[in-house]
Amino acid sequence: MKIRHNLAHLKWTLSGWTPDLWRLLKTMEVGVTPDADLAPIPAKVPGSVQGALRDAGLLPDWNEGLNSRLCEWVEHRHWIYETALPDKWIQPGRTHRLSCQGLDYSGSVWLNGNEVGQFCGTHVPHVFDLTPHLLAEGNTLRIVFDLPPRWLGQFGYTSRVREWKPRFNYTWDWIPRLVQLGIWDTALIAVTDGRQVDRFGVTTDIDENGGRLWANGSVSGGDSEFVRVALIGRHGEVREQELSVQEFNEQGLFWEGLPVERWWPNLEGEQPLYEVLCTVVDTRRIEHDTAARTVGFRRIEWQPCEAAPAGADPWLCVVNGRPVFLQGVNFPPLLPNYADLTPADYVRQLTTYRDLGVNTLRVNGCGYLEKEWFYEQCDELGILVWQDAPLSSSGVDNFPPDDDKSTQEMAKILESYIARRQHHPCLLLWCGGNELMRLDEDGRSVPVDLSHPLIARLAQVVRERDPLRRFLPSTATGPRFNADAADFGKGLHWNVHGPWKPWDDLTQWEDYFSRDDALFRAETGAPGTCSAEIIRQYAGDLDVLPVSAHNPLWRRNSTWWIESDQFAVERGRPPETLEEYVDWSQERQARALSFAVAACKSRFPRCGGVLLWCGHDCYPCAANTSILDFHGDPKPAALALKRVWRGETDPPEPQC
Repeated sequence: MKIRHNLAHLKWTLSGWTPDLWRLLKTMEVGVTPDADLAPIPAKVPGSVQGALRDAGLLPDWNEGLNSRLCEWVEHRHWIYETALPDKWIQPGRTHRLSCQGLDYSGSVWLNGNEVGQFCGTHVPHVFDLTPHLLAEGNTLRIVFDLPPRWLGQFGYTSRVREWKPRFNYTWDWIPRLVQLGIWDTALIAVTDGRQVDRFGVTTDIDENGGRLWANGSVSGGDSEFVRVALIGRHGEVREQELSVQEFNEQGLFWEGLPVERWWPNLEGEQPLYEVLCTVVDTRRIEHDTAARTVGFRRIEWQPCEAAPAGADPWLCVVNGRPVFLQGVNFPPLLPNYADLTPADYVRQLTTYRDLGVNTLRVNGCGYLEKEWFYEQCDELGILVWQDAPLSSSGVDNFPPDDDKSTQEMAKILESYIARRQHHPCLLLWCGGNELMRLDEDGRSVPVDLSHPLIARLAQVVRERDPLRRFLPSTATGPRFNADAADFGKGLHWNVHGPWKPWDDLTQWEDYFSRDDALFRAETGAPGTCSAEIIRQYAGDLDVLPVSAHNPLWRRNSTWWIESDQFAVERGRPPETLEEYVDWSQERQARALSFAVAACKSRFPRCGGVLLWCGHDCYPCAANTSILDFHGDPKPAALALKRVWRGETDPPEPQC
């Protein structure tokens, strides 16, 4: 029987080293055993280096003042996570594999002083065979992290990116630099005799005859083993089938006509979930290993929006035969040190979005494949998930790398994404990345398409590995990146991004959205401050006034979202108190966003949906385009949007 031991249950230490000094048993110069720069401290697994250092009092709270700058030295050390493996875990004659779902970013694994293997890449799991280096007792495991890439932040050259690590926490317009290192997802040691489920994938669909299910994978076993696949609902077993190991590995299985209930997005119906079990069983009916996947049954189709121009991409989402307006937000990482998140963090935030009326979240390409906890909660809450591959624009150039090595590496990442998440009913579509661009024949920068070799390869991966789901080359898509009011009515605005900031006193903003003709808006937004209490709580020794790009408190993440000039135009003077500016800013954001979303929704089914940038703060920005603040509480804009999303307010009349 395969046994899995969760390394989160062990006692771990973390030590910091001058790069590569830890490799020396004795220093050449003076012949002594080298010491760590930072002696071992307690650490959590999963957990970030930064989180452990802050817990130990060795880092300040990076959320206060300009303290994030005092944390950047962490990137210039090697870090060693160390633990003792319990003797009772060791079973002679069996294979012991270390499986790490998330290591950020590169380094090596050591057991009893022997290098087991190296790793590189945050976006894929890493597996190491510990067996050759195991002792009968007294085993010491080390996971060593070396230096991260120097710069992957918001600005630069997408075409030159070659390190596959999340970019957002190198600095974006909503977060200062805090480059995470550490073990960011589940780490297990699996002990097996070789009879096991190596890979198990499930895809579901539903039609008028009932549910449909495809199961495939790879099972290790011999002639005396077989595979049992069972579908279980809340009222018991729905169907079961037994296959030989060879039959399962070569053909998998397909069921249709299953008596199941439909899964619906939020506000459209219920979210019944089922469990699919794949078990390796021998002729004595002994179970050796089981893999489980939670699934739901729904059909998603894409149709042209009403009155869409000929040849335009389809942006009307039809769920179980019913057109659904996609409404929601872009979902940034909850924290820069996302290794330290807990399931409760996701439950609270996602439940808030559900209660507001959100039915769609987009996970941006500057981040990572969201955790299994995230997807599980979205399954339960009826929130559809648009998942980007980890590619994003960079400002100077936004063209994805096109060399063979990068193409194949990104294809492997997307294959891994699909293998780990495709069973979730909440998963809406795959996207090649955020704001990836090319030059058209007129030299205009337009959204990238399938003519790009890397993007074409990603499309091929989805066709082969997850053919029932849509793939987008990037977002935005179509002839234009932005929707220019001068081009309304020309059929050029399919899936567009922007604007992110209103003009003047909102008169132009409201006129713009009243005449809008976009088929879909995957990003639009408007800035608003967080509460005065949060601004003061995290100001540190910085002054909260003046509200100005010259004030370090207001410019520490970006100057883009400061609107004090507009305040002065409307009031004839600068803000005299923090509370005065906060009230004005939050009311302005609420009015701008609620009008924009209501205008888009009033055009349904001519417009298929609108997603705001962004949902929440992962850092206490004084001002940002988020609708939930750093504490996860709704800003006034979120409460205004709730009335629009839940249909509790009359939409504006479209003028086009």
